[in-house]
Amino acid sequence: MKETKESSRRKFIKSAGIALAGLTLLGGGIGYYKSVDGPKFTRKPNFLRPPGAIDEETFVYACIKCGLCVQICPVEAIKLADINKGLNYGTPYIDVREQACDFSCDSLQCVETCPTAVLNFKPFEIAGGNAIKKYYKEHKATNPGFNPFSVQIVAMKSRVRMGKATINKETCLAYHNKGFNGRPRGKNFKGIYRSPNSQTGKPAPLSEKIFDRKICNLCVTECPIGDKAIVMLASGKEAKLRPQVLDGCTGCGVCVMVCPTQQASIIVEPIEEDNHV
Repeated sequence: MKETKESSRRKFIKSAGIALAGLTLLGGGIGYYKSVDGPKFTRKPNFLRPPGAIDEETFVYACIKCGLCVQICPVEAIKLADINKGLNYGTPYIDVREQACDFSCDSLQCVETCPTAVLNFKPFEIAGGNAIKKYYKEHKATNPGFNPFSVQIVAMKSRVRMGKATINKETCLAYHNKGFNGRPRGKNFKGIYRSPNSQTGKPAPLSEKIFDRKICNLCVTECPIGDKAIVMLASGKEAKLRPQVLDGCTGCGVCVMVCPTQQASIIVEPIEEDNHV
Protein backbone atom coordinates (compact mmCIF):
# COMPACT_ATOMS: atom_id res chain seq x y z
CA MET A 1 0.00 0.00 0.00
CA LYS A 2 1.33 3.37 -0.98
CA GLU A 3 2.30 5.82 1.73
CA THR A 4 -0.02 8.70 2.35
CA LYS A 5 1.29 12.26 2.02
CA GLU A 6 0.94 12.61 5.80
CA SER A 7 3.07 9.53 6.62
CA SER A 8 5.70 10.60 4.07
CA ARG A 9 5.81 14.02 5.65
CA ARG A 10 6.27 12.49 9.12
CA LYS A 11 9.14 10.29 7.87
CA PHE A 12 10.80 13.28 6.24
CA ILE A 13 10.56 15.31 9.44
CA LYS A 14 11.93 12.36 11.44
CA SER A 15 14.89 11.88 9.06
CA ALA A 16 15.63 15.59 9.07
CA GLY A 17 15.53 15.59 12.86
CA ILE A 18 18.02 12.71 13.04
CA ALA A 19 20.34 14.44 10.60
CA LEU A 20 20.09 17.69 12.52
CA ALA A 21 20.83 15.87 15.78
CA GLY A 22 23.89 14.28 14.19
CA LEU A 23 25.18 17.63 13.01
CA THR A 24 24.52 19.11 16.44
CA LEU A 25 26.51 16.31 18.11
CA LEU A 26 29.37 16.80 15.67
CA GLY A 27 29.37 20.53 16.28
CA GLY A 28 29.14 19.93 20.00
CA GLY A 29 32.05 17.53 19.79
CA ILE A 30 34.20 20.11 18.06
CA GLY A 31 33.05 22.74 20.54
CA TYR A 32 33.87 20.45 23.44
CA TYR A 33 37.27 19.70 21.95
CA LYS A 34 38.04 23.42 21.70
CA SER A 35 36.72 24.11 25.19
CA VAL A 36 39.03 21.45 26.60
CA ASP A 37 42.14 22.06 24.56
CA GLY A 38 41.79 25.66 23.42
CA PRO A 39 40.85 27.36 20.16
CA LYS A 40 42.12 26.46 16.71
CA PHE A 41 43.04 22.95 17.78
CA THR A 42 45.84 24.08 20.08
CA ARG A 43 47.10 21.98 22.97
CA LYS A 44 48.18 22.70 26.51
CA PRO A 45 51.85 22.68 27.60
CA ASN A 46 53.31 19.19 28.05
CA PHE A 47 50.46 17.61 26.01
CA LEU A 48 52.66 16.68 23.09
CA ARG A 49 52.20 14.60 19.99
CA PRO A 50 54.83 11.96 19.15
CA PRO A 51 57.62 12.91 16.74
CA GLY A 52 56.59 13.61 13.17
CA ALA A 53 52.99 14.63 13.90
CA ILE A 54 51.30 16.49 11.05
CA ASP A 55 49.22 19.62 11.69
CA GLU A 56 46.94 19.19 14.68
CA GLU A 57 43.54 19.59 13.05
CA THR A 58 44.33 17.03 10.35
CA PHE A 59 45.99 14.75 12.88
CA VAL A 60 42.86 14.53 15.03
CA TYR A 61 40.71 13.33 12.14
CA ALA A 62 43.28 11.24 10.22
CA CYS A 63 44.70 9.24 13.15
CA ILE A 64 42.96 5.83 13.20
CA LYS A 65 43.77 5.32 16.90
CA CYS A 66 45.43 1.97 16.23
CA GLY A 67 47.86 2.32 19.13
CA LEU A 68 50.88 0.89 17.27
CA CYS A 69 53.03 3.86 18.31
CA VAL A 70 52.07 3.15 21.92
CA GLN A 71 53.01 -0.50 21.70
CA ILE A 72 56.42 0.05 20.10
CA CYS A 73 57.73 2.82 22.38
CA PRO A 74 60.46 1.25 24.56
CA VAL A 75 59.97 3.65 27.48
CA GLU A 76 56.16 3.70 27.21
CA ALA A 77 56.12 7.47 26.78
CA ILE A 78 53.17 7.46 24.38
CA LYS A 79 49.64 7.17 25.77
CA LEU A 80 46.17 7.31 24.24
CA ALA A 81 44.02 10.26 25.26
CA ASP A 82 41.04 9.63 27.53
CA ILE A 83 37.48 10.53 26.61
CA ASN A 84 37.72 13.79 28.58
CA LYS A 85 40.00 15.08 25.82
CA GLY A 86 37.08 15.52 23.42
CA LEU A 87 37.96 14.78 19.79
CA ASN A 88 41.47 13.90 20.95
CA TYR A 89 39.98 10.70 22.42
CA GLY A 90 42.08 7.69 21.45
CA THR A 91 44.85 9.70 19.81
CA PRO A 92 48.47 9.37 20.97
CA TYR A 93 50.13 11.96 23.17
CA ILE A 94 53.10 12.28 25.51
CA ASP A 95 52.92 13.76 29.01
CA VAL A 96 56.59 14.60 29.40
CA ARG A 97 56.39 15.34 33.13
CA GLU A 98 55.42 11.71 33.73
CA GLN A 99 57.43 10.03 30.97
CA ALA A 100 59.53 11.88 28.43
CA CYS A 101 60.58 10.74 24.97
CA ASP A 102 64.26 10.00 25.54
CA PHE A 103 65.06 8.82 21.98
CA SER A 104 66.46 5.57 23.39
CA CYS A 105 64.80 3.63 20.56
CA ASP A 106 67.42 5.26 18.31
CA SER A 107 65.24 4.97 15.23
CA LEU A 108 62.01 6.90 15.80
CA GLN A 109 60.11 3.63 15.81
CA CYS A 110 56.78 5.30 16.59
CA VAL A 111 57.01 7.28 13.36
CA GLU A 112 58.14 4.34 11.26
CA THR A 113 55.31 2.13 12.47
CA CYS A 114 52.49 4.65 11.85
CA PRO A 115 50.26 3.17 9.09
CA THR A 116 48.58 6.45 8.11
CA ALA A 117 51.58 8.81 8.09
CA VAL A 118 49.98 11.18 10.59
CA LEU A 119 53.39 10.62 12.12
CA ASN A 120 55.31 11.55 9.00
CA PHE A 121 58.63 9.77 8.55
CA LYS A 122 59.64 11.52 5.32
CA PRO A 123 61.41 14.56 6.87
CA PHE A 124 63.50 12.25 9.05
CA GLU A 125 64.34 10.00 6.13
CA ILE A 126 65.56 13.02 4.18
CA ALA A 127 67.56 14.38 7.13
CA GLY A 128 69.23 11.02 7.71
CA GLY A 129 70.06 10.59 4.04
CA ASN A 130 71.54 14.08 3.76
CA ALA A 131 73.68 13.47 6.86
CA ILE A 132 75.15 10.32 5.35
CA LYS A 133 75.88 12.08 2.05
CA LYS A 134 77.59 14.90 3.94
CA TYR A 135 79.69 12.44 5.92
CA TYR A 136 80.92 10.62 2.83
CA LYS A 137 81.65 13.93 1.12
CA GLU A 138 83.78 15.10 4.05
CA HIS A 139 85.50 11.71 4.49
CA LYS A 140 86.74 10.81 1.03
CA ALA A 141 88.58 7.74 2.27
CA THR A 142 85.66 5.88 3.80
CA ASN A 143 86.23 3.40 6.57
CA PRO A 144 84.91 -0.04 5.58
CA GLY A 145 83.85 -0.59 9.17
CA PHE A 146 81.91 2.68 9.39
CA ASN A 147 78.27 2.30 10.42
CA PRO A 148 76.23 5.06 8.76
CA PHE A 149 73.38 4.54 11.23
CA SER A 150 75.29 6.43 13.93
CA VAL A 151 75.38 9.55 11.72
CA GLN A 152 71.88 9.02 10.39
CA ILE A 153 70.10 8.73 13.75
CA VAL A 154 71.72 11.88 15.17
CA ALA A 155 70.42 13.87 12.21
CA MET A 156 66.98 12.27 12.46
CA LYS A 157 66.61 13.00 16.17
CA SER A 158 67.82 16.57 15.70
CA ARG A 159 65.04 17.07 13.12
CA VAL A 160 62.28 16.36 15.66
CA ARG A 161 60.17 19.32 16.79
CA MET A 162 57.48 18.17 19.21
CA GLY A 163 57.65 21.47 21.04
CA LYS A 164 60.10 23.87 22.62
CA ALA A 165 61.13 24.15 26.25
CA THR A 166 60.51 27.33 28.23
CA ILE A 167 62.11 28.07 31.61
CA ASN A 168 60.23 29.59 34.53
CA LYS A 169 62.83 31.98 35.93
CA GLU A 170 60.76 32.54 39.07
CA THR A 171 61.09 28.94 40.27
CA CYS A 172 64.19 27.60 38.49
CA LEU A 173 66.83 26.69 41.08
CA ALA A 174 69.71 27.86 38.90
CA TYR A 175 68.16 31.31 38.51
CA HIS A 176 68.19 31.56 42.31
CA ASN A 177 71.78 30.32 42.48
CA LYS A 178 70.69 27.09 44.16
CA GLY A 179 71.96 23.58 43.75
CA PHE A 180 70.34 20.19 44.09
CA ASN A 181 71.21 17.04 45.97
CA GLY A 182 69.19 13.83 45.88
CA ARG A 183 66.61 12.11 43.71
CA PRO A 184 64.90 14.68 41.45
CA ARG A 185 61.42 13.14 41.58
CA GLY A 186 61.68 10.92 44.63
CA LYS A 187 62.19 7.21 45.09
CA ASN A 188 58.68 6.27 43.94
CA PHE A 189 58.76 8.03 40.59
CA LYS A 190 58.27 5.55 37.75
CA GLY A 191 59.74 7.45 34.80
CA ILE A 192 62.77 6.01 33.00
CA TYR A 193 65.26 7.40 30.51
CA ARG A 194 68.67 6.81 29.00
CA SER A 195 71.11 9.27 30.49
CA PRO A 196 73.75 10.72 28.15
CA ASN A 197 76.26 9.38 30.68
CA SER A 198 74.77 5.88 30.72
CA GLN A 199 77.33 3.09 30.72
CA THR A 200 74.83 0.47 29.58
CA GLY A 201 73.20 2.48 26.80
CA LYS A 202 69.79 1.45 28.10
CA PRO A 203 67.01 3.37 29.88
CA ALA A 204 67.06 3.23 33.69
CA PRO A 205 64.68 4.51 36.39
CA LEU A 206 65.17 8.16 37.30
CA SER A 207 64.40 7.16 40.90
CA GLU A 208 67.72 5.27 41.03
CA LYS A 209 69.77 8.33 40.16
CA ILE A 210 71.15 10.58 42.89
CA PHE A 211 72.60 13.92 41.85
CA ASP A 212 74.78 16.43 43.68
CA ARG A 213 75.02 19.76 41.91
CA LYS A 214 76.22 23.05 43.41
CA ILE A 215 74.13 24.84 40.80
CA CYS A 216 71.22 22.81 39.45
CA ASN A 217 71.77 21.96 35.80
CA LEU A 218 69.91 18.67 35.36
CA CYS A 219 67.93 20.00 32.42
CA VAL A 220 71.24 20.57 30.64
CA THR A 221 73.28 17.52 31.57
CA GLU A 222 70.46 15.02 31.04
CA CYS A 223 69.29 16.36 27.68
CA PRO A 224 69.61 13.63 25.00
CA ILE A 225 70.28 16.21 22.28
CA GLY A 226 73.04 18.04 24.14
CA ASP A 227 74.42 21.53 23.62
CA LYS A 228 72.43 22.12 20.45
CA ALA A 229 69.26 22.15 22.54
CA ILE A 230 70.10 23.63 25.95
CA VAL A 231 73.24 25.00 27.66
CA MET A 232 74.36 26.75 30.82
CA LEU A 233 75.41 30.31 30.05
CA ALA A 234 76.77 33.08 32.25
CA SER A 235 74.33 35.96 32.52
CA GLY A 236 73.74 39.06 34.59
CA LYS A 237 76.20 41.36 36.31
CA GLU A 238 77.55 38.51 38.43
CA ALA A 239 77.86 36.22 35.41
CA LYS A 240 75.92 33.43 37.10
CA LEU A 241 75.26 30.27 35.15
CA ARG A 242 71.70 29.91 33.91
CA PRO A 243 70.07 27.36 31.58
CA GLN A 244 69.23 28.69 28.14
CA VAL A 245 67.11 26.85 25.59
CA LEU A 246 68.43 26.96 22.02
CA ASP A 247 66.80 26.52 18.63
CA GLY A 248 67.93 22.88 18.55
CA CYS A 249 65.43 21.94 21.27
CA THR A 250 63.29 19.03 20.05
CA GLY A 251 60.66 19.21 22.79
CA CYS A 252 61.47 15.67 23.94
CA GLY A 253 60.69 16.67 27.53
CA VAL A 254 63.52 14.95 29.39
CA CYS A 255 64.33 18.30 30.99
CA VAL A 256 60.76 18.52 32.29
CA MET A 257 60.80 15.00 33.67
CA VAL A 258 64.09 15.42 35.57
CA CYS A 259 63.36 18.92 36.92
CA PRO A 260 63.47 18.61 40.74
CA THR A 261 61.16 21.49 41.70
CA GLN A 262 57.67 20.50 42.86
CA GLN A 263 56.08 22.11 39.84
CA ALA A 264 58.47 21.74 36.93
CA SER A 265 60.43 24.94 36.36
CA ILE A 266 60.65 24.12 32.68
CA ILE A 267 57.77 23.19 30.39
CA VAL A 268 57.47 22.23 26.75
CA GLU A 269 55.10 24.30 24.67
CA PRO A 270 53.63 22.32 21.74
CA ILE A 271 54.65 23.38 18.26
CA GLU A 272 51.58 24.75 16.48
CA GLU A 273 52.79 24.60 12.90
CA ASP A 274 51.97 22.66 9.76
CA ASN A 275 54.22 19.82 10.92
CA HIS A 276 55.67 19.07 14.32
CA VAL A 277 58.99 18.04 12.82
